[in-house]
Amino acid sequence: MPYQFVPKRQDYTDLSSGRVFYSQPGFPAFPVRLASEMFQRCLALRKKRGQSGPCRVYDPCSGGSYHLVALAYLHWDAIEHIQASDIDPAGVRLSEQNLSLLTLAGMDRRIAELSALRGRYGKESHAEALESASRLRARLCDNIGRQKISTGTFVADGLSQSVRIREQVHEIDILITDLPYGQHTSWKIPPGMNTSDTPIVHLLDQLLPLVTPTSILAFCADKGQKIVHPSYNRVAHFQVGKRQVVYLAAPAVTSL
Repeated sequence: MPYQFVPKRQDYTDLSSGRVFYSQPGFPAFPVRLASEMFQRCLALRKKRGQSGPCRVYDPCSGGSYHLVALAYLHWDAIEHIQASDIDPAGVRLSEQNLSLLTLAGMDRRIAELSALRGRYGKESHAEALESASRLRARLCDNIGRQKISTGTFVADGLSQSVRIREQVHEIDILITDLPYGQHTSWKIPPGMNTSDTPIVHLLDQLLPLVTPTSILAFCADKGQKIVHPSYNRVAHFQVGKRQVVYLAAPAVTSL
């Protein structure tokens, strides 16, 4: 069964891309249910290693970080920090906008924007977005009352800029990412890089200095990509439609 932790479809309307969360052409949204399933499997794998406290989440191919913000609203108490990077500066700017929605200042700014749009155009969609924003703000107030989630963004090529990534991330608890594939995104191999290795091998090379014995790395991709590397063990995997999700970790991690 693909969905162990989210067996039933839920109403994610308030978390829809382009409703309250910011969206932009060229940065497709990731399914919220799948993101939640991926993340909860990561938590289960960490627990097997005796790690159950709030974690630091990193995505090296974050796009607009829509899925990361959704995960924060769904699993607030399990996250202490979110770090997002992308090779595209436009994606990082979009990430900054979306991650700002994890703060009251950012959410109030978004509510003001939606109110202005409703006043200007009078669309029902803007009124519905305001209702969603109001509900999210109430959840945010409750969440922040327990703990705050810090965030960070930076521009980096995940295939070649290991120094830049190490400066910003330091250490990985959970990595969760949707690898480039399909119509909207694709890998860009840096000039001079060995093309006999797959892009995922280069990415995993860059990430290796950040991996600890309890780090869990979750990759979503099309079924045609081989997500393997000699320095990592595959500890879990599942398939949903045309997607595969593969979990990698240091060799000591127990499989799920």
